[in-house]
Amino acid sequence: MAFRPMTALALVAVTQLAGCAAFRSYDTELKETNQQLATGNVDGALLTLEKNNTGEDKDLLYYFEKGELLQSKGDFAGSQTAWHAADRVVLAWEDSVKLDTDKYLSQFGSYLVNDKVRRYEGYDYEKVMLTTQMALNLLAQNDFEDARTEIKKTHEREAVIAGLRDKEYLKSEQDAQNRGVKTEFKDLKGYPVESLNAPDVIGLKNSYQSAFSHYLSGFVYEALGERGLAAPGYRQAAELRPDTPLLNQALLNLDNAGAGTDSDVLIVVQSGFAPARDSIRIPLPLPINNNIVITALSFPVIKPDLSTAAFSQIGLDGQPLNLTLLNSTTAMSRRALRDDMPGIILRTSVRAITRSVAQAQLNKANPMAGLVLGIASAVTEGADTRTWRTLPDTTQVARLRMKQGEHQLSLPSAQGGRHVQINVDRRYQVITVRVIGNQVYATGVASHVVPSDVPQALASIKQP
Repeated sequence: MAFRPMTALALVAVTQLAGCAAFRSYDTELKETNQQLATGNVDGALLTLEKNNTGEDKDLLYYFEKGELLQSKGDFAGSQTAWHAADRVVLAWEDSVKLDTDKYLSQFGSYLVNDKVRRYEGYDYEKVMLTTQMALNLLAQNDFEDARTEIKKTHEREAVIAGLRDKEYLKSEQDAQNRGVKTEFKDLKGYPVESLNAPDVIGLKNSYQSAFSHYLSGFVYEALGERGLAAPGYRQAAELRPDTPLLNQALLNLDNAGAGTDSDVLIVVQSGFAPARDSIRIPLPLPINNNIVITALSFPVIKPDLSTAAFSQIGLDGQPLNLTLLNSTTAMSRRALRDDMPGIILRTSVRAITRSVAQAQLNKANPMAGLVLGIASAVTEGADTRTWRTLPDTTQVARLRMKQGEHQLSLPSAQGGRHVQINVDRRYQVITVRVIGNQVYATGVASHVVPSDVPQALASIKQP
């Protein structure tokens, strides 16, 4: 009677083997896309993205990436359309979680299905940064009212995530104890433990709350005259990134908001790409058939993006302007992995134990089925490397009072020494600049990149 369930398990493996996700190398696909973007060829990046996503059933990552590429091109309507499609997927995920959290956790916690062949649901920080980027799209068009809607959605999303993760981590811990599986990543010999224990990683409260997102919410609420809502945004940002003068000053200045005739301008500089995920194999002792067997298993690691040199200062009208770092996608990605590792180790270990027992039984009952299971396992065994790669890595800001009229921003020489012309004409204004390598993208009704002496290196979008 043991033959049937073992054969069924072999069929599950074959089904996984047949799935496109088992063979897809998302990092390889996005390297080409990002290379096009880093050379200023946004249209080429979009063509590459479409070439790698020809099916009718587009996944969440497709809409993530497309929205970012269209934003770089200055196509705000197209970018919002793509991101609204992504947001509908995330909202459906939220509904499933709120409808029956325990049922969702039991489905997600299935041990027989490899993580990389599951339907991609997005990491928590990606879900939150989605609505943040959508708000920036709207602010680039001076649409504070609709940006407020996206910001409110961000706060609601954080609450759903917080409730889910508390239950998920508790369930994973209990399952690990019941199964006798050790889930501490420090026990993985050869794993880069220091990357997940770095100060900027463990210093984060969690993987999804961004100081930038909350500071931006405070700025938007303040601009709309809702100071009672602005204060909590600034306060939350200060709690997430303590000892940051810019954040503390926002609260102090709130009582004086609206004073004077100068404009209150928030300059947002986003740079680089979100880190990639890679898969490494680590030998792990597992209890199989009452024996401890050393088995090589695959686990994810974070690979930081190195396309863009770090900088913390830009120029404004010929004078230096210091930037304040409010978000690091690399740190958030590592924190997400740090928090997820116990569950990943548990699922990977249980799957390996189950597979080994099944293959041993199949080899006795049906050698061919055992061979199929072995081949399928070899192909599908690997860490999930999918992640939103075009998302900016760092977000830095500067906030200052400025005279209305034209001004010029200048980027450091490592970024090609690019200049961005901005036009300040409103009481509150947000200016966003994206830097990738030595390319600068300034998209908005009030900003454009000044043409350089090397036209082919220009990435300029000026809105009418």
